[in-house]
Amino acid sequence: MGYYLTTAIAYPNGAIHIGHAYEYIAADTIARFKRLDNHDVFFCTGTDEHGLKMLQAANKLGITPKELADDNAKNFRDTQLALGSTFDRFIRTTDEDHYAASQAIWRKLEEAGDIYLDTYSGWYSVRDEAFYTDDETEVVDGVRLSKETRTEVTWTEEESYFFRLSKYQDKLLELYKNHPEFIGPDSRRNEIASFVASGLKDLSVSRTTFDWGVPVPGNDKHVMYVWIDALTNYLTAAGYPDDQERLSKWWPADVHIIGKDIIRFHSVYWPAFLMSAGIELPKRVHAHGFLFNAGEKMSKSVGNVVDPLDLVDAFGLDTLRFFLFREFSYGHDGSYTKDSIITRKNSDLANEYGNLAQRSLSMIQKNCDAQVPQPGELTEADEKLLALARAVPDTARRHVDTQALHLYVEACWKVLSEANRYFSAQEPWKLKKTDPDRMATVLWVTIEVVRIISILIQPVMPGSAGKILDLLGVPAGVGEAGAKVLPTAVDSGSGAEAMGSVSASAAIGVAAGAAYASAALAPNVAEAAADGIAAAEADPRSFAAVESPLEPGTPLPKPEPVFPKFVEETE
Repeated sequence: MGYYLTTAIAYPNGAIHIGHAYEYIAADTIARFKRLDNHDVFFCTGTDEHGLKMLQAANKLGITPKELADDNAKNFRDTQLALGSTFDRFIRTTDEDHYAASQAIWRKLEEAGDIYLDTYSGWYSVRDEAFYTDDETEVVDGVRLSKETRTEVTWTEEESYFFRLSKYQDKLLELYKNHPEFIGPDSRRNEIASFVASGLKDLSVSRTTFDWGVPVPGNDKHVMYVWIDALTNYLTAAGYPDDQERLSKWWPADVHIIGKDIIRFHSVYWPAFLMSAGIELPKRVHAHGFLFNAGEKMSKSVGNVVDPLDLVDAFGLDTLRFFLFREFSYGHDGSYTKDSIITRKNSDLANEYGNLAQRSLSMIQKNCDAQVPQPGELTEADEKLLALARAVPDTARRHVDTQALHLYVEACWKVLSEANRYFSAQEPWKLKKTDPDRMATVLWVTIEVVRIISILIQPVMPGSAGKILDLLGVPAGVGEAGAKVLPTAVDSGSGAEAMGSVSASAAIGVAAGAAYASAALAPNVAEAAADGIAAAEADPRSFAAVESPLEPGTPLPKPEPVFPKFVEETE
């Protein structure tokens, strides 16, 4: 099963901020989730390097736009890697294959009769790379601004090619009606449908006042308007126009992950371009909200722009990744402070997750010969908690498929909360004197639940969840916490360019490690183990392995804290 997702490609005319990181980490979380769930995944991100604002930024620095693009694209790529991003391609719109793809789709639009030459006059925002009508602008303190984005606009007059966007108004409205899942969340779809219903005008799609862009086929005096160029990157990465085998595997994209500020371009212009070119539409466009620093929009002038790597240095990468989906409803705006990050780290990670693992594993170390304990007959309370944990994969799948990442994380934490209540109510520290067998069962149930949740939360916190799984004696997975496609999901023509190969012998070794003696378990546990052995053969840390319980007698290392509490340094 193939799964293709993308982020928006960023303008490399400045530094990465926390808003970029929010999108990159979200897409990476989805990619890791799908890989661990046995999907063949292609994850594309990159930089949008053409347009007037790139040219202006380069001129200010006294360098060429390509030199600026080269420097900043490397910064964006390196920062994504530092954030744990496992992209398969980092595309740049200056890539040779992208020029070919952009010109190919232009010819398709032309063949459809949807491109014509005329003269454009109107308001243009360099920052937004967008044109605005008079009624979409207003004058504030002597400066004309876009009402929607509050960016300055200037009057522009030049010869331009136009795309017959107006021709697709009814088709777009039909798309939103018949396929409401095309735009998420629902509030964004309603906004876009209202915008389109108010009337669409044909779109200027080329410029002549600068030459930093993809040349228009047959008329080098023009370069493509940035959005035809930029949006086509999603097709370029999938193999358009020449690699039909690759294209048939990866297109249509399963989801474009973008910010709400560019939802119009992705849910109006992009499907119209594709309709005109006779190319299948992506399955979904999902727009996340903005992050605010202590309630204020981040701005260079205000001085509150945050480098995400500074937050990583202060709190740890996995803490940041977890915080973004635990604190905010993904798809909506959110506000954060340093204190809110510390609270989540100390309460949710150190207390609810880390402390549960530490307490149960420490008792096993002291009272069960540092081995996974042998459970006895399970009680109703045991069964209830295990059933709750084993139900999370399906719940998580539903939420991830609609990009409700906060609900996916919440589902995991609800189980951890129940597990903490269970542990406190069962009081295994008392049972070691009164009923050692029951103590062993309670400890087994507790760490089994921790194992399940640790497997499921790997996409969000790959490093930390991996450390917990190490402490639980779960063999290292060949999928590396979702960084690689599982061998069972790989087929010929895989698009995962950065994916390392996994040998057959490695897979066999993992399978052998998973095939433990389930007969040693109590009858009701043994039944679940038998069902899970085959699924766990691919990777004992994959989602398929959720149904393969911990094997009693497995040696466990000495427990170490994975989530130390954050303590503010004092001078």
